[in-house]
Amino acid sequence: MPNHTYKKIDLVGSSTASITDAIESAIARAHRTTRNLEWFEVEEVRGSIFEGKVAQYQVVMKVGFRIEDPS
Repeated sequence: MPNHTYKKIDLVGSSTASITDAIESAIARAHRTTRNLEWFEVEEVRGSIFEGKVAQYQVVMKVGFRIEDPS
């Protein structure tokens, strides 16, 4: 198995439904323009409140993708 090199990008996903949905929607969107996505790490979870209820979830995360070998 060859050695791999990865690059990390920052993403912020949001959802009115759940933290999981915020993560999954951000990754799905990044997948449209970035190849070789392989892992993510959640760094921060926050949200907004409206009339005493959670209005939106927001997740700050790093997503790693493998840099392709030029050969």
